[in-house]
Amino acid sequence: MAIAYPHYLTSKNEPKSVDPLMVSPQPSPSSRGGVCLSQDELKKIAAYKAVEFVQSGMVLGLGTGSTAKHAVDRIGELLKQGKLKNIVGIPTSEITRNQAEKLGIPLSDLDDHPILDLAIDGADEVDPDMNLVKGRGGSLLREKMVEAACKKFIVIVDESKLVSHIGGSGLAMPVEIVPFCWKFTLKRLEMLFMEAGCVGKLRRFEGSGDPFVTDNKNYIIDLYFDKEIGDLKAASDAILRLAGVVEHGMFLDMATTLIVASKNGVSFTNKLT
Repeated sequence: MAIAYPHYLTSKNEPKSVDPLMVSPQPSPSSRGGVCLSQDELKKIAAYKAVEFVQSGMVLGLGTGSTAKHAVDRIGELLKQGKLKNIVGIPTSEITRNQAEKLGIPLSDLDDHPILDLAIDGADEVDPDMNLVKGRGGSLLREKMVEAACKKFIVIVDESKLVSHIGGSGLAMPVEIVPFCWKFTLKRLEMLFMEAGCVGKLRRFEGSGDPFVTDNKNYIIDLYFDKEIGDLKAASDAILRLAGVVEHGMFLDMATTLIVASKNGVSFTNKLT
């Protein structure tokens, strides 16, 4: 996928990627009376650290999901306190739009703001090269459109999202498709990755069993792999060449900063692309 605007950091002397640095360590389990931090607490720590990058006057991509929700809440809180001013948010889903409106965050869209200063969002998987899987919440198309238009894209996760390779969690790699002849598209997606033991499933709403419908009125096929899928850019191109496919959930070479919260503290990695 061609990225609309190159991601960058200001220093030209830094290497393409730097080793994670421990910053602002959080209390260890022992200092919390032996109680380990919950996954949601770790997500909140990462989200709050990411919001420290936000400055007044910025146009922000507002992510979707349980981790990004904490960041949006924090931005709304800082606006209410007057610590941030003149923020414009570009939401990546209707859920995030509704959340931001309730918090009083001024909103716009890519038509009026085609270049964003910063986006903050979570991820379902992060590999050692900071490639991502996103979209298990169903918002991958709008997320990719917004985050590809950002000068800087900060990814916030807890340590459970780190994987050795894309698909390494054994969980879904989503692909958004048009509803027309979805079974045909599902089979073609499976055939692309037959050697990786790919199995595709139409995502459905729990309870009713009806097909899950995205904000864009499309369906999602969740792909599961037994093995690595090889060259990610080649895989991306192959998926996007299939008629009926709208977008996939691999976000390749898009993240510029990774913030990971663990029981031992918060680490961050910057990457020049």
